[in-house]
Amino acid sequence: MANIVVPYSLVSAQWLKENLRAENLIVLDASMKPVGNVVASQAVAYIPGSLRFDFDNDIREHNTPLPHMMPTPEFFAEEMRKLGVNKDSAIVAYDNVGVYASPRAWWMFRAMGHDNAAVLDGGLPAWMNAGYETSSTLAASSLRGDFASHPRPELIVDSQAVLHALGDSAYSVVDARSAGRFTGQEKEPREGLRGGHMPGAVNLPFSETQVNGAMKAPSLLREMFAPYQNKKLIFSCGSGVTACILALAAEQAGLSDLAVYDGSWAEWGVPSSGLPVVEG
Repeated sequence: MANIVVPYSLVSAQWLKENLRAENLIVLDASMKPVGNVVASQAVAYIPGSLRFDFDNDIREHNTPLPHMMPTPEFFAEEMRKLGVNKDSAIVAYDNVGVYASPRAWWMFRAMGHDNAAVLDGGLPAWMNAGYETSSTLAASSLRGDFASHPRPELIVDSQAVLHALGDSAYSVVDARSAGRFTGQEKEPREGLRGGHMPGAVNLPFSETQVNGAMKAPSLLREMFAPYQNKKLIFSCGSGVTACILALAAEQAGLSDLAVYDGSWAEWGVPSSGLPVVEG
């Protein structure tokens, strides 16, 4: 089957099944252990031919105590070449929850300048519910790829950029955590972090963008993001993962000036960070 380009940032299980034999397709299992009350599929199953994309342990910046931070463009490119990813590869990332960790993988490719990438809507559960074949093992890459990073630093921002945005009416900082964590009424799952949120941030729990593990229709997402149509958006969450779900949802809603705060609450919530926090 000839080379393909992913048509959208979100593709269906049916689309993936129909294109699974495309020469340049690379399917990545980007699952990670869920946080809080998020439930993953218990099946030890993979979409046939999947390679492991482990941004939690491997494909990350190793010289920081913060979890799964973006690695350097050079490190990312080398890891992708090891996986057999090429400059013309079409990437589809999925996870074992639905749409949970896979948008982080998609956003990492975007931030490294590779747009031929998408998220599998509904993830592994949608694939299995459709009755499609699974494998009990992951694949291993036999060929080295020629992937090259072309970084877009504006897509991944730091705490200083967020501080600036909080005081600039051109921006909205949108927090993907649950309402309880945002107000400080619910304890943070990571030890030692303050409760509450950034002054001026707004709360949009990532779960509100989904129904049964799949993204809501673009028309519903457009309604959800209507208040932010003319804003530059920065998404935050617990550690930079579910913020990428909001980035995907906003993109589906037609918005384009989007960034993810990489350190998110894992950095901002540290008492010694000196960064401002409000409760309620």
